[in-house]
Amino acid sequence: MSEIVYLRMKKKVETTYLKKVNLKDIAYISTTSPLKKELEKTPIYRMTKKDRNVVIVDSFLVIDHLNTHYHNLEFQLVGPTHTMIRIQKYKKSPNVFMAAIVWLLLFIGAAMTIVNFHYDVSMQEVQQKLHYLLTGEQNQYPLWIQIPYSFGLGIGMLLFFNHWFRKRINEEPSPLEVEIFNYQQDMDQYLTHYENPLDDDERFD
Repeated sequence: MSEIVYLRMKKKVETTYLKKVNLKDIAYISTTSPLKKELEKTPIYRMTKKDRNVVIVDSFLVIDHLNTHYHNLEFQLVGPTHTMIRIQKYKKSPNVFMAAIVWLLLFIGAAMTIVNFHYDVSMQEVQQKLHYLLTGEQNQYPLWIQIPYSFGLGIGMLLFFNHWFRKRINEEPSPLEVEIFNYQQDMDQYLTHYENPLDDDERFD
Protein backbone atom coordinates (compact mmCIF):
# COMPACT_ATOMS: atom_id res chain seq x y z
CA MET A 1 0.00 0.00 0.00
CA SER A 2 1.36 3.41 -0.99
CA GLU A 3 2.17 5.90 1.73
CA ILE A 4 0.37 9.23 1.50
CA VAL A 5 2.26 12.50 1.25
CA TYR A 6 0.29 15.71 1.79
CA LEU A 7 1.54 18.79 -0.02
CA ARG A 8 0.48 22.33 0.70
CA MET A 9 1.88 24.83 -1.79
CA LYS A 10 3.18 28.10 -0.41
CA LYS A 11 1.42 31.11 -1.86
CA LYS A 12 4.53 33.25 -2.31
CA VAL A 13 8.26 32.79 -1.89
CA GLU A 14 11.23 34.97 -2.71
CA THR A 15 14.50 33.71 -4.05
CA THR A 16 17.71 34.96 -5.56
CA TYR A 17 18.60 34.93 -9.23
CA LEU A 18 19.52 31.60 -10.87
CA LYS A 19 18.91 29.52 -7.78
CA LYS A 20 17.72 25.91 -7.76
CA VAL A 21 14.38 25.54 -5.99
CA ASN A 22 13.75 22.43 -3.90
CA LEU A 23 10.39 21.06 -2.82
CA LYS A 24 10.70 22.40 0.73
CA ASP A 25 11.16 25.90 -0.71
CA ILE A 26 7.73 25.98 -2.33
CA ALA A 27 5.63 23.51 -0.33
CA TYR A 28 4.90 22.21 3.15
CA ILE A 29 5.15 18.44 3.47
CA SER A 30 3.32 16.15 5.89
CA THR A 31 3.89 12.39 5.81
CA THR A 32 4.87 9.43 7.96
CA SER A 33 7.19 8.15 5.25
CA PRO A 34 10.90 7.94 6.12
CA LEU A 35 11.54 9.61 2.77
CA LYS A 36 10.37 13.00 4.04
CA LYS A 37 13.88 14.44 4.27
CA GLU A 38 14.67 13.21 0.79
CA LEU A 39 11.43 14.68 -0.50
CA GLU A 40 12.24 18.08 0.97
CA LYS A 41 15.55 18.16 -0.91
CA THR A 42 14.04 17.10 -4.24
CA PRO A 43 14.93 19.67 -6.95
CA ILE A 44 11.78 21.08 -8.51
CA TYR A 45 12.72 24.11 -10.54
CA ARG A 46 15.90 25.75 -11.82
CA MET A 47 15.97 29.47 -12.49
CA THR A 48 17.29 30.51 -15.88
CA LYS A 49 18.08 33.78 -17.59
CA LYS A 50 14.68 33.59 -19.30
CA ASP A 51 12.95 34.09 -15.96
CA ARG A 52 12.32 37.70 -15.12
CA ASN A 53 10.65 38.76 -11.89
CA VAL A 54 7.90 36.19 -11.34
CA VAL A 55 7.68 32.43 -11.88
CA ILE A 56 4.52 30.39 -11.31
CA VAL A 57 5.03 26.77 -10.27
CA ASP A 58 1.83 24.78 -10.68
CA SER A 59 1.05 21.91 -8.31
CA PHE A 60 0.09 19.66 -11.23
CA LEU A 61 3.61 19.84 -12.61
CA VAL A 62 5.09 19.33 -9.15
CA ILE A 63 3.06 16.19 -8.46
CA ASP A 64 3.69 14.86 -11.96
CA HIS A 65 7.41 15.40 -11.42
CA LEU A 66 7.36 13.69 -8.02
CA ASN A 67 5.42 10.72 -9.35
CA THR A 68 8.22 9.95 -11.78
CA HIS A 69 10.72 9.73 -8.91
CA TYR A 70 8.68 8.17 -6.09
CA HIS A 71 6.50 5.38 -7.40
CA ASN A 72 5.65 4.04 -3.95
CA LEU A 73 4.20 7.30 -2.66
CA GLU A 74 0.77 8.83 -3.15
CA PHE A 75 0.72 12.63 -3.30
CA GLN A 76 -2.33 14.58 -2.26
CA LEU A 77 -2.63 18.33 -2.56
CA VAL A 78 -4.04 20.47 0.23
CA GLY A 79 -4.66 24.21 -0.10
CA PRO A 80 -3.30 26.46 -2.90
CA THR A 81 -2.73 24.99 -6.34
CA HIS A 82 0.37 27.00 -7.21
CA THR A 83 3.32 28.90 -5.79
CA MET A 84 4.41 32.33 -6.97
CA ILE A 85 8.19 32.76 -6.89
CA ARG A 86 9.38 36.34 -6.90
CA ILE A 87 12.97 36.69 -8.09
CA GLN A 88 15.08 39.37 -6.46
CA LYS A 89 18.10 39.88 -8.66
CA TYR A 90 19.52 42.63 -6.48
CA LYS A 91 18.39 45.01 -3.78
CA LYS A 92 18.79 48.73 -4.16
CA SER A 93 19.87 50.73 -1.17
CA PRO A 94 17.24 53.30 -0.14
CA ASN A 95 17.72 56.72 -1.69
CA VAL A 96 17.14 59.31 1.03
CA PHE A 97 17.06 62.18 -1.46
CA MET A 98 14.34 60.57 -3.61
CA ALA A 99 12.36 59.60 -0.51
CA ALA A 100 12.50 63.22 0.70
CA ILE A 101 11.28 64.50 -2.68
CA VAL A 102 8.38 62.03 -2.75
CA TRP A 103 7.48 62.90 0.84
CA LEU A 104 7.53 66.62 0.02
CA LEU A 105 5.33 66.16 -3.05
CA LEU A 106 2.84 64.06 -1.10
CA PHE A 107 2.81 66.59 1.74
CA ILE A 108 2.15 69.52 -0.59
CA GLY A 109 -0.48 67.57 -2.52
CA ALA A 110 -2.31 66.53 0.64
CA ALA A 111 -2.16 70.08 2.02
CA MET A 112 -3.54 71.55 -1.22
CA THR A 113 -6.32 68.98 -1.24
CA ILE A 114 -7.38 69.86 2.31
CA VAL A 115 -7.18 73.61 1.63
CA ASN A 116 -9.21 73.36 -1.59
CA PHE A 117 -11.81 71.16 0.10
CA HIS A 118 -12.27 73.69 2.93
CA TYR A 119 -12.49 76.49 0.41
CA ASP A 120 -15.13 74.67 -1.65
CA VAL A 121 -17.37 74.02 1.36
CA SER A 122 -16.77 77.53 2.80
CA MET A 123 -15.44 76.14 6.06
CA GLN A 124 -14.34 79.53 7.39
CA GLU A 125 -17.84 81.00 6.91
CA VAL A 126 -19.36 77.97 8.61
CA GLN A 127 -17.06 78.40 11.61
CA GLN A 128 -17.84 82.13 11.75
CA LYS A 129 -21.57 81.43 11.76
CA LEU A 130 -21.11 78.74 14.39
CA HIS A 131 -19.21 81.22 16.56
CA TYR A 132 -22.02 83.79 16.12
CA LEU A 133 -24.71 81.23 17.04
CA LEU A 134 -22.87 80.22 20.21
CA THR A 135 -21.62 83.61 21.39
CA GLY A 136 -23.79 86.21 19.63
CA GLU A 137 -20.66 88.04 18.47
CA GLN A 138 -19.10 88.44 15.05
CA ASN A 139 -15.52 87.19 14.74
CA GLN A 140 -13.62 86.75 11.48
CA TYR A 141 -11.14 84.29 13.05
CA PRO A 142 -12.85 82.14 15.71
CA LEU A 143 -9.61 80.50 16.86
CA TRP A 144 -11.27 78.61 19.71
CA ILE A 145 -13.06 76.59 17.00
CA GLN A 146 -10.38 76.55 14.31
CA ILE A 147 -7.47 75.38 16.48
CA PRO A 148 -9.24 72.32 18.02
CA TYR A 149 -10.67 71.57 14.57
CA SER A 150 -7.14 71.52 13.07
CA PHE A 151 -5.86 69.20 15.80
CA GLY A 152 -8.92 66.98 15.41
CA LEU A 153 -8.35 66.76 11.66
CA GLY A 154 -4.80 65.47 12.16
CA ILE A 155 -5.76 63.06 14.93
CA GLY A 156 -8.66 61.77 12.84
CA MET A 157 -6.32 61.01 9.94
CA LEU A 158 -3.98 59.12 12.28
CA LEU A 159 -6.89 57.05 13.60
CA PHE A 160 -8.21 56.49 10.07
CA PHE A 161 -4.89 55.21 8.71
CA ASN A 162 -4.15 53.39 11.98
CA HIS A 163 -0.43 54.23 11.97
CA TRP A 164 1.97 56.50 13.77
CA PHE A 165 5.07 56.21 11.62
CA ARG A 166 5.83 52.44 11.84
CA LYS A 167 3.71 51.80 14.92
CA ARG A 168 0.23 50.40 14.50
CA ILE A 169 -2.42 51.86 16.82
CA ASN A 170 -4.47 48.66 16.91
CA GLU A 171 -4.57 45.30 15.16
CA GLU A 172 -7.08 46.32 12.49
CA PRO A 173 -5.69 47.06 9.01
CA SER A 174 -6.01 50.58 7.70
CA PRO A 175 -8.13 51.30 4.59
CA LEU A 176 -4.92 51.94 2.68
CA GLU A 177 -3.54 48.53 3.66
CA VAL A 178 -6.81 46.89 2.56
CA GLU A 179 -6.64 48.61 -0.83
CA ILE A 180 -2.99 47.59 -1.27
CA PHE A 181 -3.90 44.01 -0.32
CA ASN A 182 -6.76 43.93 -2.84
CA TYR A 183 -4.49 45.35 -5.53
CA GLN A 184 -1.83 42.73 -4.76
CA GLN A 185 -4.45 39.96 -4.88
CA ASP A 186 -5.64 41.13 -8.30
CA MET A 187 -2.04 41.36 -9.51
CA ASP A 188 -1.25 37.85 -8.26
CA GLN A 189 -4.37 36.48 -9.90
CA TYR A 190 -3.40 38.11 -13.20
CA LEU A 191 0.14 36.72 -13.04
CA THR A 192 -1.16 33.28 -12.11
CA HIS A 193 -3.42 33.28 -15.14
CA TYR A 194 -0.89 34.50 -17.69
CA GLU A 195 2.40 33.15 -16.29
CA ASN A 196 1.39 29.54 -15.70
CA PRO A 197 2.39 27.46 -18.74
CA LEU A 198 1.51 23.88 -17.78
CA ASP A 199 3.17 22.47 -20.87
CA ASP A 200 6.57 24.04 -20.17
CA ASP A 201 8.38 21.35 -18.18
CA GLU A 202 11.81 21.48 -19.79
CA ARG A 203 13.42 22.88 -16.64
CA PHE A 204 12.14 20.14 -14.36
CA ASP A 205 14.79 17.65 -13.30
